[in-house]
Amino acid sequence: MASFEIVGGRKLSGEIIPQGAKNEALQVLCAVLLTSEEVIINNIPDILDVNNLITLLRDMGVKVAKLGEGSFSFQADNIHLDYLKTPDFQDKARRLRGSVMLVGPLVARFGQGFIPQPGGDKIGRRRLDTHFVGLQNLGAKFEFDPVNRFFTIDGKNLKGTYMLLDEASVTGTANIVMAAVMAQGTTTIFNAACEPYLLQLCRMLNSMGAKINGVGSNLLTIEGVTELHGTTHTMLPDMIEIGSFIGMAALTNSALTIKNVHYKELGIIPEVFRRLGIKIELKNDDLFIPEQEKYSVEPFIDGSIMTISDAPWPGFTPDLISIALVTAIQAEGTVLIHQKMFESRLFFVDKLIDMGAQIILCDPHRASVHGLARTAPLRGLRMSSPDIRAGVALLIAALSAKGTSIIDNIEQIDRGYQNIDRRLQALGADIRRI
Repeated sequence: MASFEIVGGRKLSGEIIPQGAKNEALQVLCAVLLTSEEVIINNIPDILDVNNLITLLRDMGVKVAKLGEGSFSFQADNIHLDYLKTPDFQDKARRLRGSVMLVGPLVARFGQGFIPQPGGDKIGRRRLDTHFVGLQNLGAKFEFDPVNRFFTIDGKNLKGTYMLLDEASVTGTANIVMAAVMAQGTTTIFNAACEPYLLQLCRMLNSMGAKINGVGSNLLTIEGVTELHGTTHTMLPDMIEIGSFIGMAALTNSALTIKNVHYKELGIIPEVFRRLGIKIELKNDDLFIPEQEKYSVEPFIDGSIMTISDAPWPGFTPDLISIALVTAIQAEGTVLIHQKMFESRLFFVDKLIDMGAQIILCDPHRASVHGLARTAPLRGLRMSSPDIRAGVALLIAALSAKGTSIIDNIEQIDRGYQNIDRRLQALGADIRRI
């Protein structure tokens, strides 16, 4: 088990380039199974979850070649379907929640799929109903082995249909779209997720020969095709990293430039941080966050306390709720953080309270943050990372704190953030891996 040792209280400075989007990578990597031709993907982040999925694809028979930094070639022309029934596949897939998105491409191209009940972050219940009901609507049949917690899917005769998703699940929509592109007839998906990750997946699929209309909206119409071909795809920068760096600059009172952010794809993210009083300047396609001795929370127009809550896109992404919360610690004013989707995602705030933050955990979904307005620094502490996003929130807090902090279980952070210690060292952070 590795840990980070952080000596806080240092200002950071310089430029940082965000990695490729983790959540997009997990989708587009699964999509390489839809064709026997070569697919080249650029800007793939070098992080644990993505590397584990690439290893899993290689074990399934996908030919994988590294072409350069962040660029890989994939060719799924000889998939070993029997491997999907082995304990080795079950063990590796179970440890990676994104593995559930292998099902859509497998049933679309091969008429069958196998998947264990996946793991992932300990942030509360994460339903798979949208995935399975959507695939069942297309004609797939599921069998569940409760002893081994293993699903077997028969999808030999997928047919297009109309469906209204019960929730706008990002991974659920991706799975259904990847199955529907090769189903017979036309599929209409209403209440589809429309995050930039889905936009990118649909762009990639269309470049492979799929016929998807309504891309970027919550109403997708898909005309099934009999086969797809190869393509070259470049991933977006990770908007969660970009939001994390905005919060990091504010809490540490640092001047940072975040390079090549694809601003139009960030949605409401910059505006939410501006509501916390953070100055954000757009220079070409870079974001500059200047030093601020103080940043004050904006009240709502009627004078009521600012509330930041997550919502399906184009609302504020739940993956940045932890970052918004930790950023508010040194703001001037009070913020109510409302995490609607996952009932365990705020259970790291006790560590922030021990560091000196003024936070009231109202219930599993809400926390009230009374900003310190830089009247007192946080204190260094030993703590453990419970999940990817909370881990980075604790890391940001440690960078701003007085004294030394140690964060254990940093494998969680490594799952989503590429070489974060070395990249922060380049900005002047005193952080080392122990």
